[in-house]
Amino acid sequence: MNDAVSIPASRTLPLAEWLPAIAVLGFGLILLYCVGFSTPSAAHNATHDTRHANGFPCH
Repeated sequence: MNDAVSIPASRTLPLAEWLPAIAVLGFGLILLYCVGFSTPSAAHNATHDTRHANGFPCH
């Protein structure tokens, strides 16, 4: 009777599989940086106009 457990070898992902995640992370960081240093009125106006363009009421 063999009670040994076989553990599969881990594999590393090639860069091509990591690239989309890295790109989204980079885009998110750039977006956060830009919004963080924008004036409050510019951020409000951008989100306000986007909400109206997509049909969401905000007032």
